[in-house]
Amino acid sequence: MNYKKLNELTKSFLINEGNQPSVHSYIQSIEEALSTLNPKTKSDARRIEVARKHLREVRRQTRRLEESVSNLEEKLKLLEESNEK
Repeated sequence: MNYKKLNELTKSFLINEGNQPSVHSYIQSIEEALSTLNPKTKSDARRIEVARKHLREVRRQTRRLEESVSNLEEKLKLLEESNEK
């Protein structure tokens, strides 16, 4: 048995254990789950369609929030640089 490889694999697993999947990963996972559903009734089909629309809105809002965070980080960086001078 290759213990060196096993130790490296275990170490990498433990180091990455605290990392959470991104919001995009969650959204993609939900999209895949919705696409695999086979509605039996029209009301089920409508519920799935509403869920897809809500998911698209979540994606839009996430994109806007990420842009907002990026802008705020840039402003903070500029403020920190101006305070250093």
